[in-house]
Amino acid sequence: MSHGPRSGLAAVSSALLAMSRHLEVRDVLKTIVASARELLDAEYAALGVPDDHGGFAQFVVDGVSEEQWKAIGPLPRQHGILAAMLHEARAERLADVRKDPRFEGWPKAHPDLIDFLGLPIRDGDEVIGALFLANKNCERPEGGCGFTEDDEELLGILAQHAAIALTNARLYERSRELTIAEERSRLAHELHDAVSQKLFSLRLTAQAAARLVDRDPSRAKGELQQVAVLAAEAADELRAAVVELRPAALDEDGLVATLRTQIQVLDRAHHARVTFAGHGVKALPASQEEALLRVAQEALHNALRHSGADHVDVTLDRRHSGVVLRVADDGSGFDTRAVRHAGRHLGLVSMRDRASGAGGTLTVESVPGKGTVIEMEVPGG
Repeated sequence: MSHGPRSGLAAVSSALLAMSRHLEVRDVLKTIVASARELLDAEYAALGVPDDHGGFAQFVVDGVSEEQWKAIGPLPRQHGILAAMLHEARAERLADVRKDPRFEGWPKAHPDLIDFLGLPIRDGDEVIGALFLANKNCERPEGGCGFTEDDEELLGILAQHAAIALTNARLYERSRELTIAEERSRLAHELHDAVSQKLFSLRLTAQAAARLVDRDPSRAKGELQQVAVLAAEAADELRAAVVELRPAALDEDGLVATLRTQIQVLDRAHHARVTFAGHGVKALPASQEEALLRVAQEALHNALRHSGADHVDVTLDRRHSGVVLRVADDGSGFDTRAVRHAGRHLGLVSMRDRASGAGGTLTVESVPGKGTVIEMEVPGG
């Protein structure tokens, strides 16, 4: 086989090794797409993972800029050539995809595709994705060139290994999620047992003090002192639990990697497109990292559950002598003048408290019908 500068066994080996290095599903998808595009010398490559509703749970592209991708609009549905690969589970190699009777046109901002090569990614009998390439980079005398049988065979090998890499990544993520769920369940039981005992004792002691106030003030004073001791112990138990509930990934991976992973999960779980970008941010004190993470989670929850947004963009950047977290959505927005009601409904009070507790500030910009931008800035980084 001859496939240009990246041809041969070394190129195939490089692509397969790249796929096996990653454990996060989104990273695996990106690596598969980039490897396929480079290996077969195509202008564009994409990989779609189907959902159960006629669309795609994930759709990763290579060769399209971020600006182009935003201009293209919503993810494609399962129709035309994509549907054929997913539902008929066979390869599609076309000299000009635009002339195929199943072709249904592209959005206005979509790049023009001509020659096309697509393959299903299969795990046993299940089709878990569709991988396709377009516009082979080669001389085109009188419209010639295009993908060959050798290209199709090579992409088939890549698709087989892609299925293994993608399945392994899914298993890893599920295992990690189960581990986190089990740990939180354990902590919840421990918290319930420890704090419940303290609060029960505190309640009984307070009742005893109330009965003694009139007939034995001295003993009542002693009981109230015990109430203070028990309350302090209960507060210590809660503080310890909060420290232990600090996300394990935050300690292991840092804020940027933790945010990226959580946002990838949200991007798969919701119809809205959720993106993350982090630039030049170094490690921060633990209290600041946790506060930034919690504010991001609260803001994302609001955007995805309440605003009806189609796009939510999260960025973490250096600014002057600090770090700024920005969560922007194109959802329904709200009237910031009605801050008392909105604050309770959207958790803004909690977010402001977290920002203040970490030595930072929180700003909220929103207009009904025009989305919301929440920014938290902390010093350092």
